[in-house]
Amino acid sequence: MRKISVAAIAVILVVSMLTMSSCYVLDLNSFTENSSTSTEGSDSDYMTREEVEELLSGTSNDYTVNSGDNYNITIDSAEGTNLLAASKGLLSAVSINCLFDVTVKPFYGNSYKTQKSSAGAGVIYQLDKNSGDAYIITNYHVVYCNGADTANDISDDISIYLYGMEYADYAIDASYVGGSQNYDIAVLRVRNSDVLRKSNAMAASFADSNKVSVLETAIAIGNPEANGISATVGAVNVDSESLTMTSIDGSGTVTLRVLRIDAAVNGGNSGGGLFNSNGDVIGIVNAKMSDSSIDNIGYAIPSNVAKYVADNIIYYDNLSSTNDSVYRILIGVNVAIKSASTVYDTETGKVLKVEEVMVDSVISGGASEGLLKEGDVITAATIDGVTYEIVRTFNVVDVMLTARASSTVVFHVVRDGAAMDITIDVSGVTPTEY
Repeated sequence: MRKISVAAIAVILVVSMLTMSSCYVLDLNSFTENSSTSTEGSDSDYMTREEVEELLSGTSNDYTVNSGDNYNITIDSAEGTNLLAASKGLLSAVSINCLFDVTVKPFYGNSYKTQKSSAGAGVIYQLDKNSGDAYIITNYHVVYCNGADTANDISDDISIYLYGMEYADYAIDASYVGGSQNYDIAVLRVRNSDVLRKSNAMAASFADSNKVSVLETAIAIGNPEANGISATVGAVNVDSESLTMTSIDGSGTVTLRVLRIDAAVNGGNSGGGLFNSNGDVIGIVNAKMSDSSIDNIGYAIPSNVAKYVADNIIYYDNLSSTNDSVYRILIGVNVAIKSASTVYDTETGKVLKVEEVMVDSVISGGASEGLLKEGDVITAATIDGVTYEIVRTFNVVDVMLTARASSTVVFHVVRDGAAMDITIDVSGVTPTEY
């Protein structure tokens, strides 16, 4: 796995949160700040489902609008897929605007209050059209402002807008459910929205980011310069790498696992979906590299990570409204690469990286002590009846985001040439906030 870090590029990466156009900018020379404008007032009408079908029918006949109130679109052919994929993605895209009250304390004189703003994008993750309820996935740094007058520095004034309806009359109030700067993912909630009920919006469909390959189509849909939803097209350049940057709260650094892309990314793209040629989410755009010698290097959090983190946040929020972070079940094991290779998938034509993942060490006192052993090769993990293939070291960390204290966790391993299943009791493991 290739890593981008301070040591690797011999410079300090500076992370800047943009005013009104939120996006991590990895600037090798200076801070970058963008401004934005807004437009209010419109006579736009809601689109009916029939109008959605008519909109798509002019591009290709190779699609299906699935039935039901919370309909979705399936793309069946390679013909015109970028246009179809973007159309599908736009229906699950939202632009996000956040306001923050901030108390300024100058060296001299009295303190005074001011207001800051941030803009980004998001994708509709879950949607109930009948009730007008939805969960939205975005970036943590979109809704965060260091020093804001809230207990957690998160905006308490969040508005979202559907594509084509980015006007004051169609603003939808959203609230913060939870998030993590260590994953740069946040979840927002919308309740009882008449705008959603009457709209053509739909929940995004998520692809398996473990199957993403180099030069796969990457369509970034976001809210650049806070001027409304737009789309750019490029390709995946690196399927998985580590990105180390200054944490948004300035307390240290965070390391994120990301896809690298060359689709144009600008301030305000943060939190927006990265879609493949089927219009399925393969990532959540969160950063770009900015330097005079660099062109079109952007980053996105893999869809699997975003989905697992979002489910984790929603689960723990449902347990208690005071839970607003990510909570991980740690089983006390470190993994390493035993061997690495590539495979050619004859069905898809993709070349994928494959790692033989082995147990490097078992931590004393952890849930895996006496069960997993050093040298065990992990081939899969089954958590609450769902089996996840383990073909990269990061798979182990990712899938454990789906485990809860009540979960049944089974690791499928090869030990001394023999396949076996190891059940790990996690009922006594206290979830760790991350």
